[in-house]
Amino acid sequence: MTTSNSSHPAVAEVPNRGWTVTLAGTGINLALGVLYTWSVISKGVPADWNWSETDKSLPYSFACLVFCLIMVPAGRMQDKMSPRLVATIGGVLVGLGMIAASQTSSPLGYILGFGVLAGAGIGFGYASATPPAVKWFPAAKTGTIAGIVVSGFGLASVYAAPLAKWVIGKYGLPAMVMGFGIGFLIIVVGLAQLLAPPPKGYVPAGSPAPAATGGPAQRTDFSPGEMLASWQFYALWFMYACGAGAGLMIIGKLAKIAQDQAGLTLGFVLVAVLAVGNGAGRIVAGMLSDKIGRQTTLFLCFVVQAISILLLSVTKEGGILANPVVLAVLSALIGANYGANLAIFPSITKDYYGLKNFGVNYGLVFTAWGLGGFMLALLAGKVYDKTQAFTFAYYCSAGLLVAAALVTFLVKAPQRPEESVA
Repeated sequence: MTTSNSSHPAVAEVPNRGWTVTLAGTGINLALGVLYTWSVISKGVPADWNWSETDKSLPYSFACLVFCLIMVPAGRMQDKMSPRLVATIGGVLVGLGMIAASQTSSPLGYILGFGVLAGAGIGFGYASATPPAVKWFPAAKTGTIAGIVVSGFGLASVYAAPLAKWVIGKYGLPAMVMGFGIGFLIIVVGLAQLLAPPPKGYVPAGSPAPAATGGPAQRTDFSPGEMLASWQFYALWFMYACGAGAGLMIIGKLAKIAQDQAGLTLGFVLVAVLAVGNGAGRIVAGMLSDKIGRQTTLFLCFVVQAISILLLSVTKEGGILANPVVLAVLSALIGANYGANLAIFPSITKDYYGLKNFGVNYGLVFTAWGLGGFMLALLAGKVYDKTQAFTFAYYCSAGLLVAAALVTFLVKAPQRPEESVA
């Protein structure tokens, strides 16, 4: 398939590799989504390792934090150098980090291996998957393409959670972590070779022709400094931290929640159900945001997420809501509304701040995901150690989600620097 670019004669026709890049990015994220199996991994920590619930939260919390911080330099590298190179670095780091973690039984070893090295690798890989894909398609498909690429990250637990549980049961936790590390190193490095952005000056088929005004073209790209100078960045950051943090808190503790609150030993099934919602929610929310707008979609997701978490807080053993079917539905809803953040925020970052610096700009916005996940996952572990329940963490998360929903009424596209002096 070729793109004609008939309204842009200076640009030669080039083969459209959009779907190849999109599927490669989705495959990379299917491997990197091992992060979401942490609740199964932490539950498989042998009792004789003597880890507290806080110890079990730390590798996951550090992985989220390092992941988001690495997104900034990784986004800059893929903008300036090559998404292929940056994703390859990511695959190597994820593999080496998990292999290193498999050689230790201490919380510190898992923090360094899984949290720091693998977390950094996830950041390098994830930063490289979406930008080259959306650049091959017109703006009207941004949400849909971003949703498809990031859906892989959410769907990973569908296969990884039950596989991790089986390997842990048969061969032990170290063997499972080692095997995943080797497998994901090979998969990510292989698929990284398919990532390529379109050539400079490429205009996707279906893009509107530029207005024939005799003046200069309207500027659509913000530098990172210009983005940081806009108040909209901080509004987006706050909303992302709330939406992502609430979802990550549940994802990291779902197996424990199922066991403690409902007496279920099949927590890995709920992790897989949540993963289906997580992956599907990214695609549906991306498509919906292309149709009804980013802010409206975010508002709906924040409200439904707050309600779902409040309902999860009352799923006590013996109560009507402790029914496995109800828990599965709540898990899917929480996954879907969490996943929506991962499709909408890259799309809104591209809408507001342009494609030229999309990698690094989204990396800066994405720090909200990591810090929100780090704080709320850590909060959940500490609250549990003190109270033997997650109740306070639930209410805190729901309150933040309501606040984020209200902010959606305030945020709007930033005024470009040229327009501010008009």
